[in-house]
Formats: sequence, C-alpha cells, structure tokens
Amino acid sequence: MSKSIAGSSFNEFNIDNKFHLLHFQNESTDIQRFERDIDSSYIQLHFCLKGDAKFLFNNGSYTFDVKQQHCILLYNPQQKLPINLEINQKTTLISLLISIEKFHSLFSREANHIHFLSEENINRKYYNDDEIKPTVLMVLQQIISSSSRSNVKDLYIKGKIYELLSLHFQNDEASNVEFCPFLVDEQNVLKIRKAKDIIIARMAEPPSLQELANEIGLTLKKLKEGFKQIYGDTVYSFLFDYKMEHARKLLESNQHNVNEVGLKIGYSTSSHFIAAFKKKFGTTPKKYVSSLQQN
Repeated sequence: MSKSIAGSSFNEFNIDNKFHLLHFQNESTDIQRFERDIDSSYIQLHFCLKGDAKFLFNNGSYTFDVKQQHCILLYNPQQKLPINLEINQKTTLISLLISIEKFHSLFSREANHIHFLSEENINRKYYNDDEIKPTVLMVLQQIISSSSRSNVKDLYIKGKIYELLSLHFQNDEASNVEFCPFLVDEQNVLKIRKAKDIIIARMAEPPSLQELANEIGLTLKKLKEGFKQIYGDTVYSFLFDYKMEHARKLLESNQHNVNEVGLKIGYSTSSHFIAAFKKKFGTTPKKYVSSLQQN
C-alpha cells in the first residue's frame, strides 16, 4: 500500500499477520498528519532517521517528540494507543507495529533481556526513547533504498526487518563479543557518526571532505559511501539541512537578528544566508519571524 501527497509519501508493508511496517517521507514544506487506530495488543517502534515528528494523545492534551536518529518504543496493554502523528518538513520516519503475541514468538528466549517481556512487567505500560544504534541505522537505510524487483523486494525487506529487530534488541554484552559478525561494520559506522558530530560542531567552518576523512581515519570513498548509506544524504547536503534547521530554531528563540544567525551557521553575508534559508523553507528569515509573531 502506498500514497503520495505533494512532496510527501506513505508506504505500508505487511511483514506477517499483525506485523506491519509504515514508511513516512515528508519532503513538502508543510506538516503532514497521519492517524490510525491501534489496539492495545500492539507494540509500536518508531524510528526517526531524519527531521522530527510529534505524537499527540488525548486530543492533543499530551504530546511527545520523536527526535532525529531516535527510536520511540510504546506499549500499553491497558488501553489503546492510536497513532496521531505530525510529520515535520524534511522528515523520514519508519514505524513497526507488531502484536505482543508475534513479538513473544520471536523473542521468547530473550525475554529476560527485554524489560517489558519479563514476568513482572508484561501487563504494565512501557515507554522508551533511545538513540538509534549505528547498525540499525544502516539496516533502515537499506530498507528505504531497496530497489529490487517486486517479488524479490518483499523477501528482502522482510529479512531486513527481522535483522532490524534483532539488532535493536541485541544486548550490549553480545554486541561487544570479539567475533560478533557486525564488528567490522560497527567500527566504520562509529567513524561515520564521528564525522557527523565533527561537521555539526564546526558548522560555521566545516573541514573539507578530505580533511574530514583524514580526521576520522577512513578513505574519502568510504566516508562518502558510508555517510550516504547511514544518513541517506551526502555530507554537505546533510550539513546544509542541519544548519537551516538550527537557524530556524535560533530565529524562533527571538534572541538573534538575521545577520547574527547567518554568522553563527557560517554565512559571511546576510544575502547568502537569506537565499539559503529561502531555498530550504520557501520564505525569507524575516518573513518567517513575522509569521511566528502573527501566530
């Protein structure tokens, strides 16, 4: 099942009975809404790869954010947790909905390592917010970028989803075993994550790609390929989006003028910053601030 709405898309993949994957992609300039009734027998896992989203409960009286590269786990056997979701601009979100019976069949032997499956917690509500593991990020990107023929693609995605679950719930001790099959990839992914942290920390004066590759200890080719695979974008496109989002938040704080915000994120002239902001959001910084004040 798939649906597109002017710059945004929604795809659903049924892995098994009572086990579904939802893929949201909002590339429009508007917030997109998604609603679905979910009964209390389901565990929900929401992975935000890029951007951010917001869940609303009790008619909007209670909300919580899903931040970039974070995963939210929700389970409440005592009441329904319907999905009422606001998906912000430039956001990619993957959600897994799996019944507790199906989940038990997959992880019955590991129940002692998964808190909400233990005897004492099985009838209690559970909420968790964690940073997505590097290995999980890789699998999520592989699911999104899959381009195999339809009959092979279904099998490929199903396998990747099971791999995703096993990596997400893998306990820390197991991930540190010397002969762990993911060890080599994990080390490279950690270097790519370090590269991301470096360009964010130095966004006003970022290093060149070669300087960045040298600093993290990877070849230029591995840096480019690894960054694209994990974050779904090139290094500088990712940095551009991050800088614009940071600028938007600085403007919303009402503590800096347009020139100051531009300088903070690395634009020496206000005209260049204004052009970049308009490219990202479709409006100038001044008009954006004015619209906030009017609202």
